[in-house]
Amino acid sequence: MKHKGFVYLVGAGPGDPGLISVKGQECIEKAECIIYDYLANPQLLHNTKAELIYVGKQGSQHTLSQEEINRLIVQKAREGKVVVRLKGGDPFIFGRGGEEAEELVAAGIAYAIVPGISSFYSALAYVGIPITHRDYAASFEVITGHRRSDGTEDITLPDYSSQKTYTFLMGMKNLDTICRRLIQEKNFPKQTPIAVVTWGTMPKQKVATGTLETIAAEAEKAGLVPPAIICIGRVVSLRDTLRWYDTLPLFGKKVVVTRTREQASVLSTRLYELGADVVEFPTIAITKLPELSPLHDALKRLHDYDWVVFTSQNAVSIFFEEMFTLGLDARSLRCKVAAIGPATRDALRAYAVVADLVPQEYVAESLVDAFSGVDIAGKKILVPCSVKARTALTEGLQQAGVQVERVHIYDATRPNVTHAMLQELQNADIITFTSSSTVRNFVELAGSTTATVACIGPITADECIKQGLSPHIVAKEYTIDGLVQAIVEYFQ
Repeated sequence: MKHKGFVYLVGAGPGDPGLISVKGQECIEKAECIIYDYLANPQLLHNTKAELIYVGKQGSQHTLSQEEINRLIVQKAREGKVVVRLKGGDPFIFGRGGEEAEELVAAGIAYAIVPGISSFYSALAYVGIPITHRDYAASFEVITGHRRSDGTEDITLPDYSSQKTYTFLMGMKNLDTICRRLIQEKNFPKQTPIAVVTWGTMPKQKVATGTLETIAAEAEKAGLVPPAIICIGRVVSLRDTLRWYDTLPLFGKKVVVTRTREQASVLSTRLYELGADVVEFPTIAITKLPELSPLHDALKRLHDYDWVVFTSQNAVSIFFEEMFTLGLDARSLRCKVAAIGPATRDALRAYAVVADLVPQEYVAESLVDAFSGVDIAGKKILVPCSVKARTALTEGLQQAGVQVERVHIYDATRPNVTHAMLQELQNADIITFTSSSTVRNFVELAGSTTATVACIGPITADECIKQGLSPHIVAKEYTIDGLVQAIVEYFQ
């Protein structure tokens, strides 16, 4: 018997994907259908397998009317699905969540409300404006900046108090009218401080400040467009003192990450935390080889090897996956282990294996140099690696008198890209490359770029030059943290 549908009305938060609640994220993970709005950050949907239906409303342009959205929610629930209605901010704060909940009650469909962080205070927090402050505002009012689109209801204006903060949502198009009427009808002083914030909590956030008399011109000069939060009151004067988000070192920089989709998150998160507008454009897809009998043979005779050398996290994960497939585990790895860098070292630790050797510089040549201080002549070393891995390590070890068995276990292929993905590269400030293959594939997929090129190390930088790109930034430490630090130093 098919189970009955259930609907979660979930607040997606103000924009920053990190500001969704834990419960909201859990609902997305178990959803079978997600009906989402214009202001719900698409990053929240990257890892879901649910049916995705966009019903965004941008200004006066509606994908579906509210009545059609209501019917769609009911329809999907009646199909027996777990439905998430994902709404920007909080569903019950000017989000029509109340109307949607009424429809569900009328249809006899079970539902739950998952509140979200509302933009009316969080967007202000990201620009350094506290909505209350003991010296400036003892209370606040939240007002809608427009009512029904048919114009049948007017905006309700607040009465003036110097001890209050007034926040208008969805009022960008009516900004000039709101300010004029507050002065003329509600006796607000013309010099009352006001701020307008668009895309609050996001790297594309913009702010204009002024007074009720000047803000319309200031907002136009700054090129502000909806969605916007309007904040009126003395707390606005704290903006210059308390601003923090737009002072982050990479704030507003559009940075392209070319790592595999599985590996991009670490670099993307580090850049996003520094204020960057991150675009993930994976130029590599890691594919485990369909024929792994050479690896299986090596795993069955691990006792024959003196060392196993891992040159990437991918090699580590596939190596242990196949080990487990054969009923083996880390106890079978009685030889010594080398890792080419800290990321690979940390991947080994996840399998309870501590690397015996990690070079100071994280390239094949440095690993060969590190082995020069170890008695390896006549030893047997296993190197599980990519089909396209450089031969510098194998050749260097062989010259040192080592018997090297190089086993190919995966390939780094070029993924398909869409026109929309290519469009995302436009106006990029920085393109990051973490391996030679990311460079080659990027050039094949996208051609050249006028953006600043940032490379994780000299090998990657050399490949950029071969491919006709100029490496502007080369990390001194060949790690993700080293790359991020080099980017920050360059722009400082």
